Amino acid sequence: MPDRLSILCVHGIGHGDADPGLIPSWRDAITLDLHRWTPGLQVDFTFLAYDDEFDHAPLDAGTYAAAVAKLMASGVVHGIGDLLPGSRGLFDVPDQVRWTAGMIAQWATEDRLRERLRRRVLGAVASSRPDVVCAHSLGTLLCYDAFQRNPGTLRDRAFVTLGSQIGNPFVRDCFAGRIAPLDARMWYHLYNPDDHVFTAELRVRAENFVEIQTRFDKPNDRLNHDALWYFNHANTQNRVWLDLSGARSPRSLTRDVRTAQVLSARPIRRALLIGINAYPNPANRLEGCVNDVFTMSAVLQECGFQPEEIRVVLDDRATTANILERFHWLLDDVAPGDERVLFYSGHGAQIPAYGSREEVDHLNECLVPYDFDWSPEHAITDKQFVTFYSQLPYDSHFAAIFDCCHSGGLTREGGLRPRGIDPPDDIRHRALRWNLALEMWEERDLPSPNRSLARSRVGTDYLGGTGATYRMGRAVALRGLANRAYDRECRALRHHGPYLPIIIEACQEQELSYEYRDGATSYGAFTYSLAKELRRSREAGRNPSFRALVQSTTARLHTLNYEQTPALVGPSGLLGKPVPWVGPPARRRGVRRR
Repeated sequence: MPDRLSILCVHGIGHGDADPGLIPSWRDAITLDLHRWTPGLQVDFTFLAYDDEFDHAPLDAGTYAAAVAKLMASGVVHGIGDLLPGSRGLFDVPDQVRWTAGMIAQWATEDRLRERLRRRVLGAVASSRPDVVCAHSLGTLLCYDAFQRNPGTLRDRAFVTLGSQIGNPFVRDCFAGRIAPLDARMWYHLYNPDDHVFTAELRVRAENFVEIQTRFDKPNDRLNHDALWYFNHANTQNRVWLDLSGARSPRSLTRDVRTAQVLSARPIRRALLIGINAYPNPANRLEGCVNDVFTMSAVLQECGFQPEEIRVVLDDRATTANILERFHWLLDDVAPGDERVLFYSGHGAQIPAYGSREEVDHLNECLVPYDFDWSPEHAITDKQFVTFYSQLPYDSHFAAIFDCCHSGGLTREGGLRPRGIDPPDDIRHRALRWNLALEMWEERDLPSPNRSLARSRVGTDYLGGTGATYRMGRAVALRGLANRAYDRECRALRHHGPYLPIIIEACQEQELSYEYRDGATSYGAFTYSLAKELRRSREAGRNPSFRALVQSTTARLHTLNYEQTPALVGPSGLLGKPVPWVGPPARRRGVRRR
């Protein structure tokens, strides 16, 4: 048990250096918390001052506007909306939030500022040689940026983050879309879902990382961002301060880790299947989606999935909330080598979406749940989906299969039934303009969220034909950097950017996905053909590649006279490899590879 503990504290809220109460309040709270477990522990504190680094551009209205303009120009338009949920603009929020927003905007857009702040953090660590680095809010960004780019800095040290924006999409762009583990002795991330200062949960899979739920609602404080409330939370007391005080023996810590590993053991395969026929609007109802789900469940079980590894959600139970809840079951706690399958059969749509200036500036590709109402709150967009898949281990296997289309399309009497819906006229109006010369309506030209990516070889696959669409499963929201800058940051941070699933779609972007009737039984034409090809491969003892599977499915669709060509998108190095879940699992069920 140590008799002395050294802590480097890094504040986060704007004007932290000038707050005379910050240092004594932090010192007293942390000392009291540690003394609950080890009364005689000597605690030494160092506080990092850094506000002066922002003084070259005082945070006035002009600075805010310039920072926002830079963000807009760089394509990070999603960030402002993420930073200000429920707000009508940057100035319609409390001063504390505006100052924090302004400082984050400066930090995110000024490379030299970030470099100076990294040097200051590293200098403080070198001089104070702390056992623990404790950072709040903006301070967590400074520290993570410094530590991730300088491996070894945190070795044998603990890192505590609270009220952190590290996981916010606005910020993750600076880290090339992925939050990688640190080489700290332990990283404790305190997360309050009711903290309204741009905080975000973290999905970092590492043995030395733990996210601790510290939910609180401070009276008369709608921000819920107070560092002392994080420090004094019961869950912080019973894990962080207990561990750091040395009151718990290394043997008990090891035992707890082993127990947690046993309790967290999961089957290495899971599949979530979603099918919706009975949409509330009779004009939108389909016939084959529930049959698709049962067909895919049978095929997956033929491929080796166990019944308990498959969950389905159908019709009126397939609401936005229920689908998102089941995403947690599917994609939380995925380990290297695990296999995950998402299958969706229903309608798709595109929502003209508002950016930071309350102007429609992009299209959101989405899945249409039962309670869909053409609002982002009742749709499954990639902005919601990306939080689940983007942090998966690179060597896990996740395939998303979508039997829907996003172009819309009306059912003609006696004709084929498409699986996409057209927007109501008021929603459609958002993306139209009146051509004065031709005296007719036409589609507006919307800006691309990433012009560099749009112009690249894979631009259409990721941003669509117009370059203005946030497409499902492509992590576009985390790709605001230009391609060269993105590649540079990936190299500097030693990762490959967000995890990207393999996506198999029923048709190309501007095509329609149709229903098919096999005798008197309806299916999706794509799902029917895909299932036939998977079964044919199994019977022949072959394990096809994703590319070969899509090619054979396409051929079957064309033989049936369907003018739809399935699309295959994902990491290029994986598309030619065998479909992992067609054969037996690579390792014994229920045992994680360590």
